[in-house]
Amino acid sequence: MHGRRRWLVLGTGTLVQTSQAAAFMGLAVLAPTLRERYDLSLSQIGVVLGISGAGAVLTLLPWGLAADRVGERTTATIGLLGAAAGLAAAAYAPDYAELVLLLAGAGAFGASTNTATGRAVTSWFGRDERGFALGIRQTAIPIGGFMAALALPPIVDAGGSRAALLALAAFSLLAAITAVLWLTEGPVRAGVEDQADALRHPLRDRRIWRIAAGSAVLIFTQVAVTGFVVLFLEGQRGYSHAAAGGALAAINVLGAAGRLAGGRLSDRAGSRIVPIRAIAVATAVVLGLAAAAEHGSGWLLVPALVLGGGLSMSWNGLAVTATVETAEARRSGAALGLQQTLIGVSVAVTPLVFAPLVAATSWSAGFAVAAVVPVAALAVLHPLGR
Repeated sequence: MHGRRRWLVLGTGTLVQTSQAAAFMGLAVLAPTLRERYDLSLSQIGVVLGISGAGAVLTLLPWGLAADRVGERTTATIGLLGAAAGLAAAAYAPDYAELVLLLAGAGAFGASTNTATGRAVTSWFGRDERGFALGIRQTAIPIGGFMAALALPPIVDAGGSRAALLALAAFSLLAAITAVLWLTEGPVRAGVEDQADALRHPLRDRRIWRIAAGSAVLIFTQVAVTGFVVLFLEGQRGYSHAAAGGALAAINVLGAAGRLAGGRLSDRAGSRIVPIRAIAVATAVVLGLAAAAEHGSGWLLVPALVLGGGLSMSWNGLAVTATVETAEARRSGAALGLQQTLIGVSVAVTPLVFAPLVAATSWSAGFAVAAVVPVAALAVLHPLGR
């Protein structure tokens, strides 16, 4: 029974997380349409792309603490219903200011899924399978991006950005129904062997802070590439909306594959941190090539962006696994809340930094910065060893 049930919970958690990934990453697909509808500057588009992350920053830790106290099902369901309402209202926003406010609210509610689904999956899988299981759950991010990249352009063509935002709201509502039915706590609540660990709250654990900080550094590159690649390919290279969306979809396919492969390899190797460091190095190298090829042939540039973007998404599942294993299962909600809060800060800040950087310099310089940032994560994570 538990064998079948745990896979159902894993599938539910992945679907729930996918709905919010589609909402967040769908904004990158909608960026050209929203820019035209509200007559926005590149910097204002940066705010639109980062605001749902900013909303999440305010609530990620409270959602994590709530999941530890009242459970995954309740927190996820409430959050998904709020996200659906926020997205539906944003579809009818009359101006830029109201659009930003409503997207921030949707992000604040949708943040509940980050800790709730991670905690639920953790409670159904032991350490020897957890990396792969959380890798599957983390494929929700690229799957959501893939779905948004392919599904939203024809919806926009048929009904504009309003129809697209309503479709994202409907997806959140479907996820809420699914969470009510199947997102339940599992039997894996391992006791803490070390009494010192039992007394150490995740918020006072330097290891958790270091993993969270390394994650926040790495997410900069992921957001910079996935959030702006459609704008770059359309505005600078003259690609069609469908072709630019296809590149983003390809990035997400590679990101999903990378999360699965990284999770499986980490289970076998017994290490989460070493694979993260390897991915950071590979990301820096490939995106460095993309920056150098910014004015060159699309046959070199686009594959480099796609591969670099896919690599930039491949570490997330490993970081989540490292976080919950360091904190132990009983307080994984608080630990994930802290990690996701720092990630959320970076997600919110990145567009606000990257867009003005590109506007003041060039796309090549922007991609070069995105390539260098993962190197900083190596220094942050190095003291954690394996």
